[in-house]
Amino acid sequence: MTDFSQRFLFDDTDVRGELVVLNDSYAHVLAKHAYPEPVAQLLGELLAAAALLVGTLKFDGLLILQARSAGAVPLLMVECSSEGELRGIARYHGEQIAADAGLLELMPEGVLTLTVDPKQGQRYQGIVALDGADLSSCFSNYFATSEQLPTRFWLHADGRRARGLLLQQLPADRLDDPEERAASWQHLTVLADTLTAEEHLGLDNQTLLHRLYHEETVRLFDPRTLLFRCSCSRDRSAGALVSLGQEDAEALVAENNGTVVIDCQFCNQRYLFDAADVAQLFAGGGAQTPSGTRH
Repeated sequence: MTDFSQRFLFDDTDVRGELVVLNDSYAHVLAKHAYPEPVAQLLGELLAAAALLVGTLKFDGLLILQARSAGAVPLLMVECSSEGELRGIARYHGEQIAADAGLLELMPEGVLTLTVDPKQGQRYQGIVALDGADLSSCFSNYFATSEQLPTRFWLHADGRRARGLLLQQLPADRLDDPEERAASWQHLTVLADTLTAEEHLGLDNQTLLHRLYHEETVRLFDPRTLLFRCSCSRDRSAGALVSLGQEDAEALVAENNGTVVIDCQFCNQRYLFDAADVAQLFAGGGAQTPSGTRH
């Protein structure tokens, strides 16, 4: 198993954790675009954050993280479904990317929007400024100001591997005294702060937890699979054409020499529609795939 999340619990205190390991899915995302190394690192960290967040939620649907700025990286976008299906994309101005550039240099005055889009129920959206030194601190700050359970993030990526660690304080159960709870939380997070990028990226989960918490009683649960999967389809692309209206869709075909090309920005899948396809769509025939129209 190359891509997975894994939950763990501290038996003697009210704190849970989550670990995320991304190899193949991260490689799939990067293979679609030639990202500079600092952009690839940010995208990997955001992928790991999305997988960690999905692990904290009980819902059936989609989590969307979208970071925007006026800097060299105007857009980072990652989606993770409740089934653990990941995809992501970045937009950047290549001539402005320094090899050692960090979050604040690449995304000044940035804003991160977190959207939970369940298949049933109400959509939720939260917004946080990208004003931390890195994405880990931005996500930690978001939870610190949103009146949710205290939560900390540690995120690392190097263009080949992406890793995430999350600690979250649970409602009082084992420890009722507020001072004991606060002291326990501080102890566990201070130990996690000693984790280096090299350790996080290079160690397996059991070794990592032992190195950080060998004096604690920690239970590590079975892993949950994560994978790259794009949600694009010919039907969804056809729906975008239908939303234009028949007159505009036909005009678009005519303007493009008889064929409209819809490219998925996440996976580079290409969907082609000619005049006959568009006529069929508006006649109620759906988005059937004629021979040779999908590559």
